[in-house]
Amino acid sequence: MIRSAIDYGKSFMHSVADTRSRLLLKEHFRPFGNVLDVEPTVALKAAVEYLLRAQQQHADAGMGSYHMVHGWGASYPETTGYAIPGLLASAAFLERPELEEAAINAAEWLLTIQHPDGGWQGGRVGEGRPSIVFNTAQVIRGMLAAHAHTSDDRFLEAAQKAALWIASVQDPDGAWRASNFLGVARVYDTYVDAPLLRVHAITGDALLKEAAQLNLRWVLEQQQANGWFANCDNTVRHNDRPITHTIAYTVDGLLECGHLLQRTDLSVAAAKASRELLRQFLANGTLHGRYNAQWIGSEYPLMTGCAQLAITWTTLFDRTGEVSFRDGAVQMTAALKTVQYASLVGPMEQRGAMPGSYPLWGRYEKFAFPNWATKYYIDALLAVERIKV
Repeated sequence: MIRSAIDYGKSFMHSVADTRSRLLLKEHFRPFGNVLDVEPTVALKAAVEYLLRAQQQHADAGMGSYHMVHGWGASYPETTGYAIPGLLASAAFLERPELEEAAINAAEWLLTIQHPDGGWQGGRVGEGRPSIVFNTAQVIRGMLAAHAHTSDDRFLEAAQKAALWIASVQDPDGAWRASNFLGVARVYDTYVDAPLLRVHAITGDALLKEAAQLNLRWVLEQQQANGWFANCDNTVRHNDRPITHTIAYTVDGLLECGHLLQRTDLSVAAAKASRELLRQFLANGTLHGRYNAQWIGSEYPLMTGCAQLAITWTTLFDRTGEVSFRDGAVQMTAALKTVQYASLVGPMEQRGAMPGSYPLWGRYEKFAFPNWATKYYIDALLAVERIKV
Protein backbone atom coordinates (compact mmCIF):
# COMPACT_ATOMS: atom_id res chain seq x y z
CA MET A 1 0.00 0.00 0.00
CA ILE A 2 2.80 2.43 0.96
CA ARG A 3 4.81 1.52 -2.13
CA SER A 4 1.75 2.09 -4.33
CA ALA A 5 1.12 5.50 -2.76
CA ILE A 6 4.73 6.50 -3.34
CA ASP A 7 4.52 5.35 -6.96
CA TYR A 8 1.34 7.36 -7.49
CA GLY A 9 2.96 10.41 -5.96
CA LYS A 10 6.02 10.17 -8.19
CA SER A 11 3.87 9.70 -11.28
CA PHE A 12 1.67 12.70 -10.52
CA MET A 13 4.66 14.94 -9.72
CA HIS A 14 6.45 13.90 -12.90
CA SER A 15 3.35 14.54 -15.00
CA VAL A 16 2.51 17.87 -13.44
CA ALA A 17 6.07 19.09 -14.03
CA ASP A 18 5.72 18.65 -17.80
CA THR A 19 3.48 21.09 -19.70
CA ARG A 20 2.05 18.60 -22.19
CA SER A 21 1.53 15.93 -19.55
CA ARG A 22 -0.24 18.47 -17.39
CA LEU A 23 -2.63 19.28 -20.23
CA LEU A 24 -3.30 15.57 -20.73
CA LEU A 25 -4.10 15.09 -17.05
CA LYS A 26 -6.55 17.98 -17.27
CA GLU A 27 -8.34 16.29 -20.17
CA HIS A 28 -8.70 13.12 -18.09
CA PHE A 29 -10.87 14.91 -15.56
CA ARG A 30 -13.68 14.82 -18.12
CA PRO A 31 -16.19 11.99 -17.54
CA PHE A 32 -15.86 8.85 -19.64
CA GLY A 33 -18.55 8.82 -22.30
CA ASN A 34 -18.25 12.54 -23.05
CA VAL A 35 -18.35 12.12 -26.83
CA LEU A 36 -16.75 14.24 -29.53
CA ASP A 37 -17.40 13.69 -33.23
CA VAL A 38 -14.19 12.04 -34.46
CA GLU A 39 -14.05 10.56 -37.96
CA PRO A 40 -13.27 6.80 -37.70
CA THR A 41 -10.51 6.83 -40.32
CA VAL A 42 -8.73 9.68 -38.54
CA ALA A 43 -8.93 7.75 -35.28
CA LEU A 44 -7.66 4.55 -36.92
CA LYS A 45 -4.71 6.32 -38.56
CA ALA A 46 -3.66 7.88 -35.25
CA ALA A 47 -3.89 4.52 -33.46
CA VAL A 48 -1.79 2.58 -35.97
CA GLU A 49 0.81 5.35 -35.87
CA TYR A 50 1.22 4.65 -32.17
CA LEU A 51 1.84 0.95 -32.83
CA LEU A 52 4.39 1.87 -35.48
CA ARG A 53 6.17 4.12 -32.98
CA ALA A 54 6.03 1.34 -30.42
CA GLN A 55 7.80 -0.93 -32.90
CA GLN A 56 10.46 1.60 -33.81
CA GLN A 57 11.86 2.09 -30.31
CA HIS A 58 14.11 -0.99 -30.17
CA ALA A 59 16.51 -2.96 -32.31
CA ASP A 60 14.01 -5.82 -32.59
CA ALA A 61 10.68 -5.67 -34.45
CA GLY A 62 8.53 -6.19 -31.39
CA MET A 63 6.25 -3.62 -29.79
CA GLY A 64 6.67 -2.01 -26.40
CA SER A 65 4.44 0.44 -24.55
CA TYR A 66 4.89 4.03 -23.41
CA HIS A 67 4.76 5.07 -19.76
CA MET A 68 4.59 8.76 -18.87
CA VAL A 69 7.31 8.40 -16.23
CA HIS A 70 9.44 5.46 -17.36
CA GLY A 71 9.29 5.99 -21.14
CA TRP A 72 9.24 3.10 -23.59
CA GLY A 73 9.24 -0.45 -22.26
CA ALA A 74 10.81 -3.51 -23.85
CA SER A 75 9.05 -5.45 -26.60
CA TYR A 76 6.21 -7.73 -25.50
CA PRO A 77 6.00 -10.91 -27.65
CA GLU A 78 2.43 -11.80 -26.67
CA THR A 79 0.87 -8.47 -27.60
CA THR A 80 3.10 -8.07 -30.64
CA GLY A 81 1.71 -11.39 -31.85
CA TYR A 82 -1.93 -10.52 -31.61
CA ALA A 83 -1.40 -7.03 -33.01
CA ILE A 84 -0.40 -8.54 -36.37
CA PRO A 85 -3.93 -9.34 -37.68
CA GLY A 86 -5.17 -5.81 -36.95
CA LEU A 87 -2.16 -4.24 -38.61
CA LEU A 88 -2.68 -6.33 -41.74
CA ALA A 89 -6.39 -5.44 -41.84
CA SER A 90 -5.56 -1.76 -41.32
CA ALA A 91 -2.96 -1.88 -44.09
CA ALA A 92 -5.62 -3.03 -46.56
CA PHE A 93 -8.33 -0.67 -45.29
CA LEU A 94 -6.09 2.42 -45.20
CA GLU A 95 -4.06 1.40 -48.28
CA ARG A 96 -0.82 1.77 -46.33
CA PRO A 97 1.76 -0.90 -47.28
CA GLU A 98 4.11 0.17 -44.48
CA LEU A 99 1.63 -1.32 -42.00
CA GLU A 100 1.83 -4.63 -43.83
CA GLU A 101 5.62 -4.44 -43.69
CA ALA A 102 5.52 -3.72 -39.96
CA ALA A 103 3.24 -6.70 -39.35
CA ILE A 104 5.39 -9.16 -41.30
CA ASN A 105 8.58 -7.82 -39.70
CA ALA A 106 7.00 -8.47 -36.32
CA ALA A 107 6.12 -12.02 -37.36
CA GLU A 108 9.65 -12.64 -38.63
CA TRP A 109 11.06 -11.43 -35.31
CA LEU A 110 8.72 -13.68 -33.35
CA LEU A 111 10.03 -16.67 -35.31
CA THR A 112 13.53 -15.92 -34.04
CA ILE A 113 12.51 -15.98 -30.36
CA GLN A 114 10.32 -19.08 -30.33
CA HIS A 115 11.51 -21.44 -27.62
CA PRO A 116 12.75 -24.95 -28.49
CA ASP A 117 9.67 -26.45 -26.78
CA GLY A 118 7.47 -24.53 -29.24
CA GLY A 119 6.23 -21.86 -26.86
CA TRP A 120 6.90 -18.17 -26.49
CA GLN A 121 8.00 -16.53 -23.28
CA GLY A 122 5.79 -14.77 -20.81
CA GLY A 123 6.37 -11.10 -20.09
CA ARG A 124 8.69 -8.81 -21.95
CA VAL A 125 11.94 -9.41 -23.79
CA GLY A 126 14.90 -9.54 -21.45
CA GLU A 127 13.00 -10.96 -18.49
CA GLY A 128 14.11 -14.52 -19.22
CA ARG A 129 10.72 -16.10 -18.60
CA PRO A 130 9.72 -19.61 -19.71
CA SER A 131 7.09 -20.49 -22.27
CA ILE A 132 3.57 -19.55 -21.14
CA VAL A 133 0.40 -21.07 -22.58
CA PHE A 134 -1.70 -17.90 -22.91
CA ASN A 135 1.10 -15.77 -24.35
CA THR A 136 2.03 -18.50 -26.81
CA ALA A 137 -1.53 -18.78 -28.08
CA GLN A 138 -1.64 -15.07 -28.83
CA VAL A 139 1.54 -15.31 -30.88
CA ILE A 140 -0.11 -18.17 -32.77
CA ARG A 141 -2.74 -15.65 -33.86
CA GLY A 142 0.00 -13.56 -35.42
CA MET A 143 1.63 -16.57 -37.04
CA LEU A 144 -1.64 -17.66 -38.65
CA ALA A 145 -2.36 -14.15 -39.92
CA ALA A 146 1.15 -13.89 -41.38
CA HIS A 147 0.78 -17.30 -43.04
CA ALA A 148 -2.59 -16.39 -44.53
CA HIS A 149 -1.11 -13.16 -45.87
CA THR A 150 2.17 -14.53 -47.26
CA SER A 151 1.61 -18.30 -47.73
CA ASP A 152 5.01 -18.73 -46.04
CA ASP A 153 4.91 -22.15 -44.38
CA ARG A 154 7.42 -21.12 -41.71
CA PHE A 155 4.66 -19.23 -39.93
CA LEU A 156 2.27 -22.18 -40.06
CA GLU A 157 4.96 -24.59 -38.88
CA ALA A 158 5.73 -22.32 -35.92
CA ALA A 159 2.03 -22.09 -35.07
CA GLN A 160 1.58 -25.86 -35.24
CA LYS A 161 4.64 -26.51 -33.05
CA ALA A 162 3.35 -24.01 -30.51
CA ALA A 163 -0.17 -25.46 -30.53
CA LEU A 164 1.14 -28.98 -29.94
CA TRP A 165 3.20 -27.75 -26.99
CA ILE A 166 0.10 -26.11 -25.49
CA ALA A 167 -1.85 -29.35 -25.81
CA SER A 168 1.01 -31.34 -24.27
CA VAL A 169 1.02 -29.33 -21.02
CA GLN A 170 -2.76 -29.36 -20.44
CA ASP A 171 -4.05 -30.73 -17.14
CA PRO A 172 -6.44 -33.72 -17.13
CA ASP A 173 -9.46 -31.56 -16.27
CA GLY A 174 -8.86 -29.35 -19.32
CA ALA A 175 -7.35 -26.32 -17.58
CA TRP A 176 -3.76 -25.11 -17.80
CA ARG A 177 -1.86 -24.41 -14.60
CA ALA A 178 1.86 -25.19 -14.33
CA SER A 179 2.76 -23.63 -17.69
CA ASN A 180 0.48 -20.64 -17.35
CA PHE A 181 0.67 -17.21 -15.74
CA LEU A 182 0.90 -17.45 -11.93
CA GLY A 183 0.46 -21.23 -12.18
CA VAL A 184 -3.33 -21.03 -11.85
CA ALA A 185 -6.27 -22.08 -14.04
CA ARG A 186 -8.25 -19.28 -15.64
CA VAL A 187 -11.38 -19.20 -17.82
CA TYR A 188 -9.92 -16.62 -20.17
CA ASP A 189 -8.01 -19.49 -21.74
CA THR A 190 -10.98 -19.70 -24.08
CA TYR A 191 -8.75 -17.20 -25.87
CA VAL A 192 -6.23 -20.04 -26.11
CA ASP A 193 -8.78 -22.55 -27.37
CA ALA A 194 -9.66 -20.50 -30.44
CA PRO A 195 -6.11 -20.46 -31.90
CA LEU A 196 -5.86 -24.22 -31.23
CA LEU A 197 -9.05 -24.74 -33.22
CA ARG A 198 -7.77 -22.54 -36.03
CA VAL A 199 -4.57 -24.56 -36.30
CA HIS A 200 -6.67 -27.73 -36.24
CA ALA A 201 -8.81 -26.40 -39.10
CA ILE A 202 -5.66 -26.10 -41.24
CA THR A 203 -3.68 -29.17 -40.16
CA GLY A 204 -6.45 -31.57 -39.18
CA ASP A 205 -4.65 -32.54 -35.97
CA ALA A 206 -7.44 -33.96 -33.80
CA LEU A 207 -5.39 -33.54 -30.61
CA LEU A 208 -5.77 -29.76 -30.83
CA LYS A 209 -9.54 -29.90 -31.20
CA GLU A 210 -9.77 -32.30 -28.26
CA ALA A 211 -7.64 -30.01 -26.09
CA ALA A 212 -9.80 -27.00 -26.89
CA GLN A 213 -13.05 -28.85 -26.22
CA LEU A 214 -11.74 -30.21 -22.92
CA ASN A 215 -10.85 -26.72 -21.73
CA LEU A 216 -14.18 -25.31 -22.88
CA ARG A 217 -16.00 -27.91 -20.80
CA TRP A 218 -14.02 -26.79 -17.73
CA VAL A 219 -14.75 -23.13 -18.49
CA LEU A 220 -18.52 -23.64 -18.73
CA GLU A 221 -18.43 -25.26 -15.29
CA GLN A 222 -17.08 -21.97 -13.89
CA GLN A 223 -20.01 -19.83 -15.05
CA GLN A 224 -22.73 -18.79 -12.61
CA ALA A 225 -26.42 -18.59 -13.49
CA ASN A 226 -26.14 -14.78 -13.81
CA GLY A 227 -23.38 -15.11 -16.42
CA TRP A 228 -20.41 -14.20 -14.19
CA PHE A 229 -17.31 -16.38 -14.42
CA ALA A 230 -15.26 -17.65 -11.49
CA ASN A 231 -11.49 -17.90 -11.95
CA CYS A 232 -11.46 -15.06 -14.45
CA ASP A 233 -8.96 -12.49 -13.19
CA ASN A 234 -5.27 -12.27 -14.08
CA THR A 235 -4.35 -11.94 -10.39
CA VAL A 236 -4.80 -14.16 -7.36
CA ARG A 237 -5.64 -11.35 -4.96
CA HIS A 238 -8.58 -9.95 -6.95
CA ASN A 239 -9.95 -13.13 -8.48
CA ASP A 240 -13.28 -12.45 -6.76
CA ARG A 241 -13.74 -9.36 -8.96
CA PRO A 242 -12.07 -9.83 -12.35
CA ILE A 243 -11.22 -7.01 -14.72
CA THR A 244 -13.24 -6.39 -17.87
CA HIS A 245 -10.11 -7.16 -19.90
CA THR A 246 -10.11 -10.83 -18.86
CA ILE A 247 -13.91 -11.07 -18.84
CA ALA A 248 -13.82 -9.90 -22.46
CA TYR A 249 -11.06 -12.39 -23.33
CA THR A 250 -13.33 -15.13 -21.99
CA VAL A 251 -16.37 -13.93 -23.92
CA ASP A 252 -14.47 -13.37 -27.16
CA GLY A 253 -12.91 -16.84 -26.94
CA LEU A 254 -16.30 -18.44 -26.37
CA LEU A 255 -17.78 -16.62 -29.35
CA GLU A 256 -14.93 -17.59 -31.65
CA CYS A 257 -14.96 -21.20 -30.49
CA GLY A 258 -18.74 -21.33 -30.79
CA HIS A 259 -18.43 -20.26 -34.41
CA LEU A 260 -15.60 -22.67 -35.21
CA LEU A 261 -17.29 -25.65 -33.52
CA GLN A 262 -20.86 -24.66 -34.47
CA ARG A 263 -21.84 -24.87 -30.79
CA THR A 264 -24.65 -22.59 -29.71
CA ASP A 265 -24.04 -23.33 -26.01
CA LEU A 266 -20.76 -21.46 -26.16
CA SER A 267 -22.34 -18.42 -27.80
CA VAL A 268 -25.17 -18.48 -25.24
CA ALA A 269 -22.65 -18.50 -22.39
CA ALA A 270 -20.82 -15.56 -23.95
CA ALA A 271 -24.01 -13.60 -24.51
CA LYS A 272 -25.13 -14.09 -20.92
CA ALA A 273 -22.07 -12.28 -19.55
CA SER A 274 -22.07 -9.70 -22.34
CA ARG A 275 -25.69 -8.66 -21.85
CA GLU A 276 -25.14 -7.66 -18.24
CA LEU A 277 -22.17 -5.44 -19.10
CA LEU A 278 -24.06 -4.02 -22.07
CA ARG A 279 -27.05 -3.24 -19.85
CA GLN A 280 -24.88 -1.38 -17.38
CA PHE A 281 -23.05 0.54 -20.10
CA LEU A 282 -26.22 1.65 -21.88
CA ALA A 283 -27.76 2.70 -18.56
CA ASN A 284 -24.73 4.55 -17.16
CA GLY A 285 -22.61 5.53 -20.17
CA THR A 286 -19.57 3.90 -18.58
CA LEU A 287 -18.29 0.65 -17.06
CA HIS A 288 -16.25 -0.11 -13.99
CA GLY A 289 -12.90 -1.84 -14.33
CA ARG A 290 -13.82 -4.83 -12.14
CA TYR A 291 -17.01 -6.79 -11.39
CA ASN A 292 -17.77 -9.19 -8.57
CA ALA A 293 -20.06 -12.22 -8.62
CA GLN A 294 -23.15 -10.02 -8.28
CA TRP A 295 -21.99 -7.82 -11.18
CA ILE A 296 -21.29 -4.96 -8.77
CA GLY A 297 -18.49 -2.85 -10.19
CA SER A 298 -15.43 -1.17 -8.73
CA GLU A 299 -12.44 0.86 -9.96
CA TYR A 300 -12.15 3.09 -13.01
CA PRO A 301 -12.90 1.74 -16.50
CA LEU A 302 -10.22 -0.17 -18.40
CA MET A 303 -9.81 0.97 -21.97
CA THR A 304 -8.64 -2.46 -23.13
CA GLY A 305 -11.72 -4.14 -21.72
CA CYS A 306 -14.01 -1.46 -23.14
CA ALA A 307 -12.55 -1.89 -26.63
CA GLN A 308 -12.77 -5.69 -26.43
CA LEU A 309 -16.41 -5.50 -25.38
CA ALA A 310 -17.19 -3.28 -28.36
CA ILE A 311 -15.78 -6.06 -30.54
CA THR A 312 -17.79 -8.80 -28.84
CA TRP A 313 -20.97 -6.71 -28.92
CA THR A 314 -20.52 -6.29 -32.68
CA THR A 315 -20.13 -10.04 -33.04
CA LEU A 316 -23.23 -10.66 -30.94
CA PHE A 317 -25.24 -8.20 -33.04
CA ASP A 318 -24.21 -10.16 -36.12
CA ARG A 319 -25.18 -13.45 -34.47
CA THR A 320 -28.42 -12.42 -32.78
CA GLY A 321 -29.66 -9.35 -34.63
CA GLU A 322 -30.26 -7.64 -31.26
CA VAL A 323 -29.97 -3.93 -32.00
CA SER A 324 -28.84 -3.11 -28.46
CA PHE A 325 -25.54 -4.89 -29.10
CA ARG A 326 -24.92 -2.71 -32.15
CA ASP A 327 -25.89 0.41 -30.22
CA GLY A 328 -23.51 -0.51 -27.42
CA ALA A 329 -20.61 -1.10 -29.81
CA VAL A 330 -21.18 2.22 -31.60
CA GLN A 331 -21.51 4.18 -28.36
CA MET A 332 -18.46 2.53 -26.84
CA THR A 333 -16.20 3.24 -29.81
CA ALA A 334 -17.45 6.84 -29.84
CA ALA A 335 -16.45 7.19 -26.18
CA LEU A 336 -13.07 5.58 -26.88
CA LYS A 337 -12.42 7.95 -29.77
CA THR A 338 -12.89 10.84 -27.38
CA VAL A 339 -10.40 9.32 -24.93
CA GLN A 340 -7.94 8.89 -27.80
CA TYR A 341 -8.52 12.47 -28.95
CA ALA A 342 -7.38 13.72 -25.53
CA SER A 343 -3.97 12.17 -26.22
CA LEU A 344 -3.34 14.82 -28.88
CA VAL A 345 -2.56 17.37 -26.18
CA GLY A 346 -0.08 15.09 -24.41
CA PRO A 347 3.55 14.11 -25.07
CA MET A 348 4.32 13.21 -28.69
CA GLU A 349 5.19 9.59 -27.83
CA GLN A 350 1.68 8.63 -26.76
CA ARG A 351 -0.35 10.50 -29.36
CA GLY A 352 -3.06 8.36 -30.87
CA ALA A 353 -2.73 5.76 -28.11
CA MET A 354 -5.28 4.39 -25.69
CA PRO A 355 -4.41 4.61 -21.96
CA GLY A 356 -4.62 1.63 -19.64
CA SER A 357 -7.34 3.25 -17.52
CA TYR A 358 -9.55 6.30 -17.75
CA PRO A 359 -8.60 8.50 -16.09
CA LEU A 360 -4.88 7.88 -16.48
CA TRP A 361 -4.39 7.40 -12.76
CA GLY A 362 -6.69 4.39 -12.58
CA ARG A 363 -5.14 1.29 -11.00
CA TYR A 364 -4.78 -0.72 -14.21
CA GLU A 365 -1.61 0.29 -16.12
CA LYS A 366 -1.66 3.72 -14.45
CA PHE A 367 -0.01 6.57 -16.36
CA ALA A 368 0.70 4.13 -19.20
CA PHE A 369 -0.42 3.49 -22.77
CA PRO A 370 -0.20 -0.31 -23.18
CA ASN A 371 0.11 -1.35 -26.79
CA TRP A 372 -2.60 -3.96 -26.28
CA ALA A 373 -5.15 -1.30 -25.38
CA THR A 374 -4.49 0.42 -28.69
CA LYS A 375 -4.47 -2.92 -30.52
CA TYR A 376 -8.00 -3.72 -29.31
CA TYR A 377 -9.13 -0.18 -30.00
CA ILE A 378 -7.97 -0.62 -33.61
CA ASP A 379 -9.85 -3.92 -33.83
CA ALA A 380 -12.96 -2.29 -32.36
CA LEU A 381 -12.88 0.51 -34.95
CA LEU A 382 -12.48 -2.05 -37.72
CA ALA A 383 -15.30 -4.18 -36.31
CA VAL A 384 -17.75 -1.29 -36.19
CA GLU A 385 -16.70 -0.28 -39.69
CA ARG A 386 -17.28 -3.92 -40.76
CA ILE A 387 -13.66 -4.68 -41.61
CA LYS A 388 -12.81 -8.31 -40.77
CA VAL A 389 -9.73 -8.83 -38.57
